[in-house]
Amino acid sequence: MAEFTDTLTDKHIAFIEKQPVFFTATAARDGRINLSPKGYADSFRILSERQVAYLDLGGSGNETHAHLAADGRITIMFCAFDRSALILRIYGHGHPVLPQDAEWDALAAHFTLLPGTRQIFVIDVDSVQTSCGWGVPMMELQGERETLQKYHRQADPALWVEKFQERTKSIDGLPTRPTDRFIAGETA
Repeated sequence: MAEFTDTLTDKHIAFIEKQPVFFTATAARDGRINLSPKGYADSFRILSERQVAYLDLGGSGNETHAHLAADGRITIMFCAFDRSALILRIYGHGHPVLPQDAEWDALAAHFTLLPGTRQIFVIDVDSVQTSCGWGVPMMELQGERETLQKYHRQADPALWVEKFQERTKSIDGLPTRPTDRFIAGETA
């Protein structure tokens, strides 16, 4: 049976901290629904019982950014793939923070930035839902894929900025703000 709370509890936080993957879902009024898997250890942060954030690396598109700018709604889902059989959803409203934004430095201090970080999404929690995960298969994590970080570590900063400066529209034609800074570096 589903249970709702207005904020994250200590039990929720402990569950979230153990999960190696999460999923984000966003939509704009007349556009596609975007559903994305996310990973990388330490890329998700709980800022308070009412606010969370996660690192976003440059990839194939920027739909989450476009949808949050247009509508703001976001759902984040965590699933237990072990015996605990639990699903946790955070329903909220979010916004992107880019490296050129005034709040970047304070927010980025909560993370070890990964190569290719283009923005941090901040989500204000509207409600939290837990439900059984009995229909979710049990699986074991083999490890993280290094391909995306390797790609960004090897990228030419000037070419990277040029490439992402040109991505100013989502697949539905919604505007996105490009980043003007390449986040290079090594992972911790």
